[in-house]
Amino acid sequence: MSFKLTKKLNSKKKRPLKDNAQAEILHQLGLEAYSTRQLDSASVLNISTWILENKQPLELKDLPNAFLRRLWVLNEDARNTCCHTQLESLNGDGKLPDEKLSSSEEKTPNTIHPLDLVTSVFMCANTFLQQEITVRMMQCKFAVPLVLPNTDPENPSQFLLWPLRGVVGQWRSHSLDTNGRVQEGNLASTPMPVISCIKLGHCRVSKSQVLNYVLNGPKSSNNTFIHKGMDGGQVPRRLSNGLVEIGWYLPTGDIDRDIYLAPFVISNLRGDASNHERSLKFLCQSSSAVIIFCGNLKEKEKQLLVSCKGMASKLILIDVNDIEREENTTIGCGGQTLEECLALPKGSVLPGSTLSEEEVAKNLCEILKKWVPDSLKPVTLEAAAKLALDMGLNMDEGPVCKKAIATVEEVLKGLDEGSVEFQQKQLPLQGHLWSKLAELDKEESKYSKSEKEIEPQLQKEKTDILAELKGYKLTPAMKTFIDALFTKDKIERTYFLTWLKLRLQLIQTEKLNSLQESQPEKTDYLENPENEAISSIDSDSFCTDSMSEDETEEQPANNEGLDFTTQEVQQNLYHTENTTYLESTTNLSYSTEQQLYLEESFGDPKALHSQSLEPKTYKLGIEHFLREMGLIFEFTHMSGGQNVLRLPNLAADLLLHGVPLELMDGDASNIPMCWLGCVFAELNRSLRQEKLRTRVLTILGNHHARNAEVLSGLFGVKLQEGWKRTSRGVYMVILSLPDDLREDLKYDFLLLIDVEGLGLVSGEIKTDILIHDNMMATVAIGLSDVLLQNISPHAGNEFETTFTVLVNSLLRSKEFGAFPVCQLLIQDEGLDTVLQASQLRRVCKILQTEDNGNVNNHHAINTSSSIFVKGPWPNMSVSETVDKQYTKDVLRLKENLFGALKRCAAKSEALDFIERLSNVWDAVKSDSFSISLQNNNMALVFSLLCTEFSHWEDGLLENMESWLMGATTKIIATKALDAAAQNGLLSELKKEAQEEVKSEVNKLKSKVESYLMTEEILKLNSETFRPMLLCNMNNLRDRVTEEVMQKLETINESHCSFSQIKKFETSLEKEQEFKLLALVETSKSTSIILQDHELEEEFEIVWKKLLSSFEFRPSEKDDISSSVANVLRQNLISRGLQKHMEKIDVTGQNQPSSFQVCDEHFGYRSRLKHMLEDNNRQQKLEAQKLANKIIEEYNQFSANKCSLAADFSESYIIELLEMIENGLKEKSLEIRSAFEVDLKIYLCNAACQDFQKLHDRFGKDRELLTYICETKNKYAAEFIYQFRKRDQCQRVAQAFISMVIKPIVLAYINQPLGMQTAKEIENKAQQYQSPNAFHQSVLEDLINEDCFESFVQYLLFYEDFRLRKIKETVVAHLSDTTSLGKLKQQRLGEVVGKIAAAVSQTTEGTSGVLSDTKPLLDRVCLILEKDASIEVKKECLKSPLFSITTEWDRFVKCLMELLATMRLSLSQEFNQNVDVLEVLVDLPVQPQDHLLQKVKGCDERCPLCKAPCDEEDLDHEVHSSLLHRPKCMLPYDLYSSSHLSCPETSKNLYDEAMICKNFHLKDVNWRNVSDDLNNQKANNYWRYVLVRFNEKFAAEFKQQLAKFPEDWTKITKEEALDSLKEVYARKEHN
Repeated sequence: MSFKLTKKLNSKKKRPLKDNAQAEILHQLGLEAYSTRQLDSASVLNISTWILENKQPLELKDLPNAFLRRLWVLNEDARNTCCHTQLESLNGDGKLPDEKLSSSEEKTPNTIHPLDLVTSVFMCANTFLQQEITVRMMQCKFAVPLVLPNTDPENPSQFLLWPLRGVVGQWRSHSLDTNGRVQEGNLASTPMPVISCIKLGHCRVSKSQVLNYVLNGPKSSNNTFIHKGMDGGQVPRRLSNGLVEIGWYLPTGDIDRDIYLAPFVISNLRGDASNHERSLKFLCQSSSAVIIFCGNLKEKEKQLLVSCKGMASKLILIDVNDIEREENTTIGCGGQTLEECLALPKGSVLPGSTLSEEEVAKNLCEILKKWVPDSLKPVTLEAAAKLALDMGLNMDEGPVCKKAIATVEEVLKGLDEGSVEFQQKQLPLQGHLWSKLAELDKEESKYSKSEKEIEPQLQKEKTDILAELKGYKLTPAMKTFIDALFTKDKIERTYFLTWLKLRLQLIQTEKLNSLQESQPEKTDYLENPENEAISSIDSDSFCTDSMSEDETEEQPANNEGLDFTTQEVQQNLYHTENTTYLESTTNLSYSTEQQLYLEESFGDPKALHSQSLEPKTYKLGIEHFLREMGLIFEFTHMSGGQNVLRLPNLAADLLLHGVPLELMDGDASNIPMCWLGCVFAELNRSLRQEKLRTRVLTILGNHHARNAEVLSGLFGVKLQEGWKRTSRGVYMVILSLPDDLREDLKYDFLLLIDVEGLGLVSGEIKTDILIHDNMMATVAIGLSDVLLQNISPHAGNEFETTFTVLVNSLLRSKEFGAFPVCQLLIQDEGLDTVLQASQLRRVCKILQTEDNGNVNNHHAINTSSSIFVKGPWPNMSVSETVDKQYTKDVLRLKENLFGALKRCAAKSEALDFIERLSNVWDAVKSDSFSISLQNNNMALVFSLLCTEFSHWEDGLLENMESWLMGATTKIIATKALDAAAQNGLLSELKKEAQEEVKSEVNKLKSKVESYLMTEEILKLNSETFRPMLLCNMNNLRDRVTEEVMQKLETINESHCSFSQIKKFETSLEKEQEFKLLALVETSKSTSIILQDHELEEEFEIVWKKLLSSFEFRPSEKDDISSSVANVLRQNLISRGLQKHMEKIDVTGQNQPSSFQVCDEHFGYRSRLKHMLEDNNRQQKLEAQKLANKIIEEYNQFSANKCSLAADFSESYIIELLEMIENGLKEKSLEIRSAFEVDLKIYLCNAACQDFQKLHDRFGKDRELLTYICETKNKYAAEFIYQFRKRDQCQRVAQAFISMVIKPIVLAYINQPLGMQTAKEIENKAQQYQSPNAFHQSVLEDLINEDCFESFVQYLLFYEDFRLRKIKETVVAHLSDTTSLGKLKQQRLGEVVGKIAAAVSQTTEGTSGVLSDTKPLLDRVCLILEKDASIEVKKECLKSPLFSITTEWDRFVKCLMELLATMRLSLSQEFNQNVDVLEVLVDLPVQPQDHLLQKVKGCDERCPLCKAPCDEEDLDHEVHSSLLHRPKCMLPYDLYSSSHLSCPETSKNLYDEAMICKNFHLKDVNWRNVSDDLNNQKANNYWRYVLVRFNEKFAAEFKQQLAKFPEDWTKITKEEALDSLKEVYARKEHN
């Protein structure tokens, strides 16, 4: 199993593969070599045994190994074909590798279908490896191949029967005749209904997914059959088309969980059945029912469908056609349905075209539920194999296999008479004489131990027995057995051993079934709690090399002559009605162990002796034949023939090929030392090694624990499954380590020892059973380097017995001085199991404590560990898959075991294995232990002592933890960076800790001593236990003291480091605050948003500044020169400069201040060449320049490294040396290697000095430096975050001030300014007292101004002119007065105070609290409106700009600062000389508007001359004007004739100077001018103006000069003004 030996089994090799798609796939998977040399089990061991991790495949060639490695640890992803390809670089054309593979030019795909992977592995594996793969696939609930396509499509497929012979299933049917019993059967020979599923045409639904739902239910995650929904399932199949897979349904007996009431088999033909007609016909004729998924059927498919109806016993059609996919297909027959075309019963065709896989499966399940119990006839796969052979398929069981079964039948001839009789006749050496000899040897050893003379009677009895045994004559069975093993054909030998296992188990099951039927009323006692879903009958079968071509019967490729009828086929396949398939010889319904429970339930074991079955019927196995072979050599090798002397060589060869070697006969409690010694001698000779470096791993557990299966799951080996029989024994297999692991693990071979039958109840006296168990366990543990204690959840009451044996054996091994490293395997997490494991762990902990003087046992105290593995072992339901954690748990257990093997003491190097076995056996035989083999009380007492000791130890540790907490408080209370105080306290605490631990251990010693004196058994054996416990307590004292010292150091250092970190963070926070303030001010003043990279640069400035100034704690003394010298030494070795090694010794010492080139740096020829050139001066100068240049580069390099915030690293020296080498390459000089070495030493010395300072600076705070450097990004992110928050806070506050507050302030200030200005002007200027006063003032200003343009503006645009005059007055007033600025300042102070008060009211209870600013800003506005009566426009606050989360007090601070800034800015603005017009624009009430309303008067104008009405009474009805205007002062078109009362005089209208004189207006609302007696004089004003500007009026209005009386020209300006004053004075008096 573990060796790949070169064997030439035959000269005939398989022909190479043809160049086709199948060969291409095998090439892609790296399996082309195995097409001629098949893969065997030994290869798989190297793949799976030594791998401690679940490696992911990287390419297609890794997939076969990954499949086998995963399958061997029952990984549910074993069939996964995903590769984790490492795409490290692009191809030359820029495409990725997978793009290359998927291109049209590349035909080879970069992935593979999972079925192609499984098929290719089966094709390349020999038949024995196929069997192992099949067993494990069934454990994983995977479908397994039944018909394997040939690698050459032209040749027929192969029917795989042999792999299925190794598969055993267990189930509970619901039928009445089985009464719910657990049934067990070999799935190759047990009759079951076979339901075959095929596909014709293209199907829309996934057939395999439907079958998964049928087998497991829609809610199950088990994928028995690979389907397109799985990883890789979409990839086209290239190798597996034509493959037939099978899966089993096995009920559990639970009506709530079971889908069907009885077991059955489902077979699945892959690919379109129309392309595999031979397989289609085979499945139709060999199946109980056929299910056909009908897709788009053409004529060929229709004919095949008709033929299927004639061949199949029962037929179900599922219509899953897809018409849209292919229009030319023909569905049905001439428009008929499939049912009508095939004349099928109604309901035989299930619809599926529009249904999902789950719905199709549901309909199919309903039919199968009706069929499975009674309507389907059972079929055996053995019978199906015969049919396959007749139909032209190849069979895997060839002539060699048949020859082997014939040899087995010859060996077992006579076994039908009874196994006891058979053993007495054919295996007589292991009978009562062998057991009696063991007893005599023990008695003799005891005499020798006590130095007493052996009794003559004892010696005579032993001599007589030996004489009788030596007279042994080879029996026919043993002769045939040995001859079969001596065959040169290793394949035949393997077949022989496997068939022998199968036949023995079949015969054993027949006897058990007979007993079952004879005691039907007792069947309730046979409920085996240890149900295996799938196990291997062939667990003891062994593989050698690849199967030769001769072993396969090849049949003609054609199927001509297949003319037999379906009825004939059914006669071959199906049992008749008189045969019940559950009662066939292959119905392995109960195991031997169940018989043992039956014996116990009967109460009287002797009752069975009266039966036709004897108790030992159930213990015959292949190990008995191998044991007999060993005893033949043991007793007859001195007088035996040549074949007898060859037996050790044969046993060694079997051992190398995985066949276990029995070390101890547990039934007789005896060891054939001579036989074993010769076997190991032959083993050494075969391996050509004088001494084997070995490690021994032993598994020890109750017979329920299935130790052999555990070792098989861990290492892939196969041992005797003692739980199936009543035999006991210690067995061993050997594994050879791969060459790459031998040096690492320090051994060459791993010996695995399995103890079977421990705690097994038989017909012997209980005391004898315990003695035999003690002997087996003591021998096994004494040989072990590592002991795996296997705790089964079903040990029950037997656990106490097993526990007693185990503890007693451990105590003896401890006394013997060969105590192993203990590991615990827990198969269940139940309370009882956990408590048992805990108890064993305590015992092992006490016993594994070493004495410092014991150099042969130097493990650490806590090398033992516990691993929980829920494996496919006991108490696993027949319908459940392997636990998902199983793979990880097994790999973790293996890792622990290999780690323990690597650490364990090399006892094998001190003594040969046989010597160790001899020493242990001598001690056991003589019972030379203080705890005798008969002592059954010590184990319990000692385990209770271990429990108490564990509690006391826990109390001690708790007390020390409490003391440590107090010490921690003291350390924290001291000043962290006061080195003197800290060191003083630490020294004081260490002394106190030592005393405290010593005191606690003394208390523990007192408790132990008291306990030893209390228990009588312990008191009698106190001298045995006291040293052990004392050593344990001393080790505990040392260990706890060391741990406390380390914790004190750690706490002290942590305190200092924490203080340093706080100090650093405080300094960093301070520096960051300064920088943040500056950045925020810059951002505020420039309004530029800083980017992250700019902020990172600013942070880097702060970081470097702080690191350069921070006071790190200097190191005490840590010289780096040794590290530098080591790096330099490795460099010189790599460059082949070892001859200069002595120069390295000066590294780190004082050196010259400068590097000087000397003559020895140049070779003799070079110096001779340049001797005439000024004594070689030029060459030295060039070399010196080169050295100086490199030194300058070093100086820069050193400066850069020292500026980094990092401690010294050896990588600095490596970089330096590379820099020197690169520098020397730049310029070619004729220099020797001494120049390079001296320059490197010089610069390394300089580096020692420079980098020592760097190292000293960061010495003690190296971890601190590492921490702050690792958290630098966090600090930088916090820095950026704080700036962003502050900047955001600043910007939001600025926006609130500018968008909300400032408009409020300005509105508040400007609101009363307009009215105030108007009132001041009213009080100051009299013309604004009334409209007439204002009008008079305007007219006076006009005549005084004497400006024609002003008169024109007045005459034509009176309203605008009037308003302009008022505004000029306001501007003049504002320009002359200072009251406006004072008023603004006053109002500014008031409003700012109110705003500040409102903001302050919102700060209550929000200090340091993160808040949303928007509700708080709304509250500020509300307070201003409510309390300050200030109207606030809050529309802009709806913007998300104002909704940020920040600390309100920080935001208020920003607000107040900006509010003060705004006030200062406005105050300065108010104090400056500003444009009055700009001030007026900002006033909500304009002064000129108010004054205009004051002096506006009546808006009516004279219809003729457009003079304004001068009536001041607002209620007047008749308008009048004091000063009507003469003609020619307005353009002609402005005069209205519509209002004149005398149209006949209109021709003289312009002849008159005054148009309003002597004319009556039609408008009754105007007083007639003639009514005004004083109008004549009043008009002097306008007459003067007309005369003054007559020419300008004419030119302006483009009309003739006005004609007026001569006396108008005499009117002076003064007269005009006087007339004006007189008119308005008179108006005022009236």
